[in-house]
Amino acid sequence: MTPTDGDAADTTQVEHEVLAEEVDLRLDAWLSSHSAGHSRSQWQKAIQAGEIRVNDQKVKPSYRLRIGEKISGQLKVVAAPVVAPAPIALDILYQDEHLVVVNKPAHLIVHPGKANYGGTLANALVHHFNQLSETGGEHRPGIVHRLDRDTSGVIVIALNNRVHENLSAQFADRTVEKEYRAIVWGKVEFDADIIETHVRTHSKHREKMIVCGPDPEARQATTFYETLERFRGFSYLKLLPKTGRTHQLRVHLQYLRHPIVADRLYGGHPQLALSELLESKEHMTEDRVLIERQALHAHRLQFTHPVTEERVEFIAPIPDDMQRTLDAMREHAPFK
Repeated sequence: MTPTDGDAADTTQVEHEVLAEEVDLRLDAWLSSHSAGHSRSQWQKAIQAGEIRVNDQKVKPSYRLRIGEKISGQLKVVAAPVVAPAPIALDILYQDEHLVVVNKPAHLIVHPGKANYGGTLANALVHHFNQLSETGGEHRPGIVHRLDRDTSGVIVIALNNRVHENLSAQFADRTVEKEYRAIVWGKVEFDADIIETHVRTHSKHREKMIVCGPDPEARQATTFYETLERFRGFSYLKLLPKTGRTHQLRVHLQYLRHPIVADRLYGGHPQLALSELLESKEHMTEDRVLIERQALHAHRLQFTHPVTEERVEFIAPIPDDMQRTLDAMREHAPFK
């Protein structure tokens, strides 16, 4: 492999003939093992885009190599800009010299990514704090874990690398307790239950996750839920994820056939209006939108403080749009 430098991108050329000892290796695994500067996921995306080919044919990242085959193409990684400070207001629930706990609002992206270089939580953190951990990389200063853009609630930020590594280990060991609240479509049957599945990325829609059977590309996912309240056509749930897979709660509730209200990716409805709660619209004088983002909130986070070693807990109040929706349901769609 031959790396070349450009003004805005790092390009690595690939020209290789498969050797006997490389037979039956996965293409993406071979590429990542022969390039210290690029991740396996970057190679997978290049393969899926047809930028890396075998015998000039487009193949899958999982393709198994055969002797004498020719791997060719290039990986071009566009350099993302370093995170710039942005004066975005933060709702700080707790702060000391080691860490910060923030109540993230809906619609705020956690860290920069493709097409979203500014206006993120990371940009706000750089503006507000002189020191942040670097463990997550220069584009994720202080970021230990993440919430989806339209999910609100508690998120913990590390101010130094030692604290970051400790918190990351707690998440990996599943000793962090996370509690979410969600408003979902339909009357959930059970008062409490566990959802246990495998999940993986959708083969055609890469931004989505799907529930699947055991698979080399899949990961096990477990969510405990409790039904807090039922309405006519809706339910209010407490969710305790035992694993932390991408979109886990959203895809699990879709799998349960109770997708989260206003979840455009997994529920198909981008918003919920008052009129959708009413049995009869005969006397309705004015309709209004109750919520226009997924009704999912990271309500509580409990972990062991990396320095004091005390068990600490932080709670983010139910946000206005979810509270407004719950109040409207209690008034106009009570469970009978």
